[in-house]
Amino acid sequence: MELNDKLEILADAAKYDASCASSGAPKRNSIGKDGFGATTGMGICHSYTPDGRCVSLLKVLLTNYCLYDCQYCVNRRSSNVPRARFTVAEVVKLTTDFYLRNYIDGLFLSSGIIQSADYTMEQLVQVARELREVHQFRGYIHLKTIPDADPALIAAAGRYADRLSVNIELPSHDSVQKLAPEKSVHTIKLAMGSIRRKLDEKAEEPRAPRFAPAGQSTQMIVGADASDDQQILTTAETLYGSYKLKRVYYSAFSPIPQSPKSVPLAPPPMQREHRLYQADFLLRSYGFQVNELLPASGNLALDIDPKLAWALSHREHFPLDLNRAEPHMIARVPGIGLRNAQRIVELRRLRQVRYADLSRLRCSMKKISPFIITADYFPANDSSPSEHLRRAMAEAPQQMNLWPELQAA
Repeated sequence: MELNDKLEILADAAKYDASCASSGAPKRNSIGKDGFGATTGMGICHSYTPDGRCVSLLKVLLTNYCLYDCQYCVNRRSSNVPRARFTVAEVVKLTTDFYLRNYIDGLFLSSGIIQSADYTMEQLVQVARELREVHQFRGYIHLKTIPDADPALIAAAGRYADRLSVNIELPSHDSVQKLAPEKSVHTIKLAMGSIRRKLDEKAEEPRAPRFAPAGQSTQMIVGADASDDQQILTTAETLYGSYKLKRVYYSAFSPIPQSPKSVPLAPPPMQREHRLYQADFLLRSYGFQVNELLPASGNLALDIDPKLAWALSHREHFPLDLNRAEPHMIARVPGIGLRNAQRIVELRRLRQVRYADLSRLRCSMKKISPFIITADYFPANDSSPSEHLRRAMAEAPQQMNLWPELQAA
């Protein structure tokens, strides 16, 4: 098979893996040194450097052959899809050639399981090793870790990769047993734990060998099983606390042609994935807990964002006087982000905050107005029922479809 044909198949097969952001990678370039590549260059798509610039990664699978038969996966053993496999040399060549043509800034590499977990992991590590040691590649590398692989191989991967990721796959142990019986949540968490220990060792001893400086991440599939958003976010909250993950990524399940009956025939609303990302950001950056966003089992609202939903359910905290409130409460006001919360605190040290100041800060005035008090503003509708405010602020959810031919059938 021609290299271009392999690339078409294996790049398309990698599109379901969402965990490819490059945030957290150290600044690294080849100025005044041997080799080539950088982690801070300008790019064109999908991933971001620590300073927020968009960069592009070559995102491919080493192969879409797989010994496993995970029911939600397009590349499962029983799936009828075109198969291809790169050699180590071909991935190295594609990465170096594409970088030198300014197409990419790094590599995201995953794989189906071929021969064994150890053999597959050896191949992934070999790609990274050749890029780093033979070609002196200094760009970003993200390797997807095979949980069943020997810990020594995972340790080797961390020496060459900027970030490692181990997919938790599904939110519950029962769902993994049902839909991916050849995988084990216990084994997945052992791999996450071994990566965390290596990261902790490096943090405690700066002179220790380099190990995945951008940390580790994971991914959960949304909508392939009956897990609700509370269960998904509770699992994410536990993973953040136990393994110090940089990110949990959420991937809406996409039914594929000839899907097995064990998975849904229709995808979940894409808006559900979006709301989970918003809620995840509130957990990581705003100090929210899952039981605040979802005190009972169920899913996040699709018509309003999670912070607005929380505010409408806790009207006792509002309207909030921005000239007196604690900074963490200002950040919980719908329409005010972390940066603007800090700016408001800095402004009120000089003078009282006025309504026009919020407009100049480009806060979302439609969201903010019922929930705040300033020196010259008190909301006339502060006593309006929450349902009235919700209807006024609701967004119309839209469904997107990755497989339009199924919808047309």
